[in-house]
Amino acid sequence: MAPSAAQRIVIENCAIATVDAGDTEYASGYLVLAGNRIESVGAGRAPAGLENVVRRIDASGHLATPGLVNTHHHFYQWITRGLATDHNLFNWLVALYPTWARIDERMTYAAAQGSLAMMARGGVTTAMDHHYVFPHGSGDLSGSIIRAAAEMGVRFTLARGSMDRSVKDGGLPPDFAVETLEGALAATEETVKQHHDASFDAMTQVAVAPCSPFSVSTELLRQGAELARRLGVRLHTHGSETVEEEKFCHELFGMGPTDYFESTGWLGEDVWMAHCVHMNDSDIAAFARTGTGVAHCPSSNARLAAGIARVPDMLAAGVPVGLGVDGTASNESGELHTELRNALLINRLGTHREAALNARQALRLGTHGGARVLGRADQIGSLEPGKLADVVLWRMDTLAHASIADPVTALVFGAAAPVTASFVNGEQIVDNGRLVTVDEDAIARSTREEAQRLARIAAQG
Repeated sequence: MAPSAAQRIVIENCAIATVDAGDTEYASGYLVLAGNRIESVGAGRAPAGLENVVRRIDASGHLATPGLVNTHHHFYQWITRGLATDHNLFNWLVALYPTWARIDERMTYAAAQGSLAMMARGGVTTAMDHHYVFPHGSGDLSGSIIRAAAEMGVRFTLARGSMDRSVKDGGLPPDFAVETLEGALAATEETVKQHHDASFDAMTQVAVAPCSPFSVSTELLRQGAELARRLGVRLHTHGSETVEEEKFCHELFGMGPTDYFESTGWLGEDVWMAHCVHMNDSDIAAFARTGTGVAHCPSSNARLAAGIARVPDMLAAGVPVGLGVDGTASNESGELHTELRNALLINRLGTHREAALNARQALRLGTHGGARVLGRADQIGSLEPGKLADVVLWRMDTLAHASIADPVTALVFGAAAPVTASFVNGEQIVDNGRLVTVDEDAIARSTREEAQRLARIAAQG
């Protein structure tokens, strides 16, 4: 808990959705933030006599929720948005890998700033980036991404990705854009040792994250899992995203993706996978049995015509599920709060129809579900005393939402709600919809310039 001498911020008069185990909500309540922790939360006014109160916020007309947790992204894609817009996954990858293979440190830093800024101003307090493209001689890409997150003040997990299967091996990336098995493992280990923080209030963590079954060797998967467990960090990859991946795994390995992952040590409570669209009953049972998590990316899955993930069945089985933006070359908006709505709507197109998800289940996916997937449910993802002070105030009294009586329904079913304030670790990073830690306009300029520079370099071959 926060020390008694900690400076306190008192937030009052707002609706509160705690997303705790009982889905406790208050029509009008308060939050007390003490240092980087939530000290108390409840109905009515805050307790009298609090010491060291440095700020009081009258949050009338607002809904307070835990900060949103993004569980899958590719920041570098911010500078290749709007390309290959009518492609499925494999054709999209073929079209874009020649361009992605030309990224460098300056581009990656600018793209990370753009991706983080768009999420943060939309209520994300914990972000992650699965970065797996490391062209030869491109500089310190991991360090540039971590620096961008630190400057913005967002809690962050870098999933240090890798690929060792290039065109010459039957893969998709150009030969100069992949690493060797030994090089990928060594660089990943160095990134973990240099940047991973295992403490309760860590702002930066690192996961081991070979890209996908069709872009890495079996040995990279197997040894990557061994490396992660030796270092005590989590594992992340893409899984069961398309029917083509299913076919690939059967042809090459004689089994489906889930069985293949299990054979290489890639199921467990320390693992989460992106997409998991094409999962049969036995796949879902295996994830539930092992506690393997899923990053559900509804907009990207629709953009690339991958299909509808069986999220209601996963939740019913006990599979941990969070939400992901995915890379902004397949979800150009780059905003996680729109994924609350899209997850609900798209899943209602599936077999469960109107019973697939409700508003509170969608909010849980984007908060506590994401925290669970990242292995941080004891620290973030709900508004409870002792947890880290990652809190968002959504304005619900404007034209967009004022006539919807239930604020959680308004947040999920309605238009994207304005963020009046967002706190990470007790520090405010958004004020009235604008980032306070970085210059949004400067980021817009730099991302545009780096996108243009990458396009010129790629055109030159």
